[in-house]
Amino acid sequence: MKKKVCNSGIGGQAVLEGVMMKNKEAYAIAVRKADGDIDLEITEYHGVMHGSVLTKIPFIRGVFNFADSFILGMRSINHSSEFYMEEEDTPTAFDRFLAKVFKDKAEKIASGFTIVLSILIAMGLFIFLPYYLSSIFERYIMNSSVLALIEGLVRLVIFLLYIVLITMLKDIKRLYMYHGAEHKCINCLEHGHELTVENVRKASRLHKRCGTSFLLIVMVISIILFMFIKVDNPALRIVFRLLLIPVIAGISYEFIRFAGRHDNILVNILSAPGMMLQLLTTKEPDDDMIEVAIKSVEGVFDWKDFLDQNFDEAQA
Repeated sequence: MKKKVCNSGIGGQAVLEGVMMKNKEAYAIAVRKADGDIDLEITEYHGVMHGSVLTKIPFIRGVFNFADSFILGMRSINHSSEFYMEEEDTPTAFDRFLAKVFKDKAEKIASGFTIVLSILIAMGLFIFLPYYLSSIFERYIMNSSVLALIEGLVRLVIFLLYIVLITMLKDIKRLYMYHGAEHKCINCLEHGHELTVENVRKASRLHKRCGTSFLLIVMVISIILFMFIKVDNPALRIVFRLLLIPVIAGISYEFIRFAGRHDNILVNILSAPGMMLQLLTTKEPDDDMIEVAIKSVEGVFDWKDFLDQNFDEAQA
């Protein structure tokens, strides 16, 4: 019996002028260089808890998966950016300081610094700022659950505004086009079509397992969980919010994982808000971008074997 949809297990993300695709521990980064050629790097990433039984336990595995996705994502973007760095750029004082102190480890230290700074900015924007803005209403609203709801709505508004504002940037628009190419390739395969530019062009640019959907689920789950924090001390309320981040990530991951493996009315309804948000974070790619995405898929995934194993007859 022919399947309509089959989960491929592959995922990825858009990078600067390219696409990263991951299949189990292998990942490939395909980048369209300035001269028009496609550079393809294939390597492996074993994860922060590689080999640990914790990576197989539901709700706990999502925490490590989130951390791995963030680290691998930063690594992939840094790799793609190297093709477009200006040769005449002179090192900054900070770059010279790192090179002098850490020598050959300077690049790794700089990358780690970038990751830590990104995390701090995200915490400030999506944890501390919403909490501060919602605390303004404390003199008027005594119910802590209502205040948590207001805080969650403020966080959601900030998140949506952030997405809308960065969409206006030229480089982000191209990034979103590659994001669309990534989704379209995966959808093409999971619906039983051969991976060609023509077939990929016809596929949907929306996908249930998208990181955009994951982040929206994180926002919704945080609203629900934070409503149960009944602590008078403001500092402790912040501490509990930070401690709940792994829990929120774990729950959100399980939802996205389940949604990606099931296709029914309930799952489709629950996935709809995230899919709608992807209308902002993905754009229709051109054929050159699709070629890059296909190259990335083929670097880590035998799509012909996948179609043979899961579909009675692949649709050319």
